[in-house]
Amino acid sequence: MMTETKLAMNEQDVRTFSEQNGEPEWLKEFRLQAFARAQVLPLPEVDKTKLNKWNFTQFTDFSVESTTYSALNELPEKVKALVDLENAKQNLYIQHNQTPAYLSLSESAKAQGVILTDILTAVKVHPELVQKFFMTEAVKVDEHRLTALHAALMNGGTFLYVPKNVVLEEPVQAIYVHDHETAPLFNHVLVVAEENSAVTYVENYISANDGAKGIVNIITEVIAGANAKIEYGAVDTLAKGVTTYVNRRGYTGRDAQIEWALGMMNDGNTISDNTTNLVGDGSVSHSKTVVVSRGKQTQNFTTRITHFGKNTESFILKHGVVKDASTMIFNGIGKIEHGASKSDAEQESRVLMLSEKARGDANPMLLIDEDDVMAGHAASVGRVDPVQLYYLMSRGISKNEAERLIIHGFLAPVVTQLPIESVKKQLTEVIERKVR
Repeated sequence: MMTETKLAMNEQDVRTFSEQNGEPEWLKEFRLQAFARAQVLPLPEVDKTKLNKWNFTQFTDFSVESTTYSALNELPEKVKALVDLENAKQNLYIQHNQTPAYLSLSESAKAQGVILTDILTAVKVHPELVQKFFMTEAVKVDEHRLTALHAALMNGGTFLYVPKNVVLEEPVQAIYVHDHETAPLFNHVLVVAEENSAVTYVENYISANDGAKGIVNIITEVIAGANAKIEYGAVDTLAKGVTTYVNRRGYTGRDAQIEWALGMMNDGNTISDNTTNLVGDGSVSHSKTVVVSRGKQTQNFTTRITHFGKNTESFILKHGVVKDASTMIFNGIGKIEHGASKSDAEQESRVLMLSEKARGDANPMLLIDEDDVMAGHAASVGRVDPVQLYYLMSRGISKNEAERLIIHGFLAPVVTQLPIESVKKQLTEVIERKVR
């Protein structure tokens, strides 16, 4: 039986927020209906993690004004390290808390009809496009309380649209800086690549200071049309005091491809859902995730790829390092629906333990409803391989340095996939700091 949930806002607050933003009527009604659902829907069911004591709904402020930047040299040092300061025409969006702080789109991208803007501007300037894709295919409002709450209270995010037959050579980069302790961030990222198009999108979630606190609720929808290709990279480094729900979803048309490279480096409690639905025949998705868990944090990561179309292919790779008294849970689900013949679902989950008090679980699952398919999985939880350690130490490398090299090699499959060198360097530095 569902029970009502007391939320920090009421229906009139939602209505007022939408009207003050000048949003179209469809979005205001969408928000209000979602808010009603959020009060009765349960929290998501997550294997081996109890979410009822996590704070996803209580906050004091909601809408806050934050810093904007007119030039790249005005950016905070943490952000400067992630961008090309010499290229003022790069495809770049920066958001400070809920406020769009900087936007740059190359002339060639504009000429090809590419749209890059914040999500709240997009619903007013490109309402037909946003309404067509916003929480209609990849993520549904009524999945559980957190998706409904997100739909009702969305207050930030990005809209990236690539028209048919457009191959965007330069990557699109988005940086979300969070430092407000009392106002939540409900960030929605909508990436759409139409038929025969291609785009690379890389994002960073960063806390401006290590003492940052708050609630972050992220939903990403990645829609790949027929024969489109989307490469999606992310590095999340939110602070210890931030409770994070992140839901990244993909939806593929015929012969489409979605590639995920996710570096999940938050220091606070995190629940993550990375799901791709291979709907079109011949579509492909590879999801690669690396995680480092430390302190007393609890992190739960579910990666699911569901095959609906024929001749579809998936690969899930998850490598995690867990230390101190932290808990890390990997759930990998490969599902082949009836009718998805000739499909191939593979997965690998590995957890490396660095402490006696740490807890790591790797739970691979294959759900097969079709006969003419291929599927396989591998999972392991263990310590640093003593043979590898001995090999390196026998060549004059100290034990600490040898362990460091093994850990970096263990996490390399995702680090090397990131297409922006500054982001790749940042992830490497974060890993170094967290496992030191």
